[in-house]
Amino acid sequence: MSTPVTDDDILARWRHEPAPLLPVLHAFHDRDGFLSEEAIRCVAKGLRIPLAELYGTVTFYHFFQRFPPGKAAPRVCDGPICALHGCADVLAALRKDGATPMPCAGRCDEPVPVLVGDRQRVADRDGRLEDRATPLPPPRPDGGAECVFARVREPGRATLAGYRAGGGYAGLQRAVRELTPAQVLDLIDASGLAGRGGAGFPTGRKWRAVAEAAGGPKTIVCNADEGEPGCFKDRVLLDHDPHAILEGMAIAARATGATRGFVYLRYEYPHTQGILERAIAEAEAAGLLGESILGTGFSFRVYVRRGAGAYICGEETSLLNSLEGKHPFPRNRPPFPVTHGFEDQPTAVNNVETLCSAGPILARGAEWYRGLGMGNHAGTKVISLSGDVRRPGNYEVPLGLPLATLLHGWAGGPLPGRKVQAVTMAGLSGGFLAGADLDVTLDEPSLRAKGSFLGAGGIMVFDDTRDMVEVAAQAMHFFAHESCGKCFPCRIGTQRLTERLERRAGPGDPATWRREVEDIGRTMKATSACGLGMAAPLVTESLLRYFGPQVEAHLRDRPSGGEAHPA
Repeated sequence: MSTPVTDDDILARWRHEPAPLLPVLHAFHDRDGFLSEEAIRCVAKGLRIPLAELYGTVTFYHFFQRFPPGKAAPRVCDGPICALHGCADVLAALRKDGATPMPCAGRCDEPVPVLVGDRQRVADRDGRLEDRATPLPPPRPDGGAECVFARVREPGRATLAGYRAGGGYAGLQRAVRELTPAQVLDLIDASGLAGRGGAGFPTGRKWRAVAEAAGGPKTIVCNADEGEPGCFKDRVLLDHDPHAILEGMAIAARATGATRGFVYLRYEYPHTQGILERAIAEAEAAGLLGESILGTGFSFRVYVRRGAGAYICGEETSLLNSLEGKHPFPRNRPPFPVTHGFEDQPTAVNNVETLCSAGPILARGAEWYRGLGMGNHAGTKVISLSGDVRRPGNYEVPLGLPLATLLHGWAGGPLPGRKVQAVTMAGLSGGFLAGADLDVTLDEPSLRAKGSFLGAGGIMVFDDTRDMVEVAAQAMHFFAHESCGKCFPCRIGTQRLTERLERRAGPGDPATWRREVEDIGRTMKATSACGLGMAAPLVTESLLRYFGPQVEAHLRDRPSGGEAHPA
């Protein structure tokens, strides 16, 4: 019989570790199934955090439960794709077990995911649960070369032996034994690699800024908080290729002079934490992480920190505040994380896909990577494709590939007898594309010319049976739910747009409704503190651009009783 884990045991285990608050809270949450008042008081005292501040932080996160049945109660995804696949039926079927909804859980290719304790499972409409491993991506249909998916399908790839059998860690060996940090930076610059998490900032420029910044210790953070609805690409790499992430982080550390790194893992991927921790242990035992990597004087240690459910933590400064144990509001910028990041020291925050690209680039060269794109575009991008399409999943595409080729060629087109009515870009954050604007290529210049952007690469497909006003209302409800509340343009604006899309407030006259919604959107884009408030209005902008008649019909069908309350 095992000895019970005491409060003192938990605090002693984590108190002197870097970024201790999240693992301490998780340890209490795991032990008791919820965070009691006594546990929160113990943590506040043990970590010397003001009690009121800790309460505010704990209650900000979706998944820290405060009362029984706590984490044992099912959480059912009600994201945009799951809404099309019967999540309401699943929720009703599991209501007897205390089920509640949760935002998109990153399994849009296999809806409907359900979290029960520390297991993510898949449910049918009757609530029957099934365990399923993360699907591997299909081979590239045209036989073209890939970067991050090139070897992910090989058996045993998640182990150190399997990773090294496919050439893994060759890039790190080159970076440590053959190149100076400055040469590593030059190579990444020459490759054209840019951030694959949404912002698209040149990776070499970011790493160079950290390398040149004063202060330390310097830090590499892998942003694995994949919270954008419709995005589930990082899950494949985290589960099937964890050493690629660790190799990329070590290369980034070599280039910047960082000595410590964190993988900030989203809560909804509970099984992935063990995969990452095993990979770290393997790499440390082989001298590929930790002290004196590969027998050199270069040292770099990696830690896993699991989030607790908050979309805003995908924004890099909110993520850093979360790591530091602070309320995860976005920070005002400047200063930027490259000079004032984790613990106010120089920090590079990179997405999973970005870091996984670094090893192959170091091993095979900048020209090889540039040549993977089409035309003048460098490299590849993983697209998470879901919704009303025959073959949903993750596809690594050359940048510049026509969207039509992906939808109709690689993914088989819409379901039988249906037509593509619209797609979302950048998950939800890029709004809709429809009509003639579906004739675009998958790269930032082409998409930004249409008022959208590629972002993290989530594309959701909606066929001609879908009510696009209803889809827009669901999207805005998500943004309103996930607004951190720090700035009033986003906090209030997302609520007001949701009310108008749901016909709970606002004018009934279409022209007045349009002017009001456009004015709210302009204000949000001009004055919001972070990307959430700037991106949310793209949903209503693009809805009005492509689906004005649907909006007018929606307003005509307002229940009798006159204009809604003006709010």
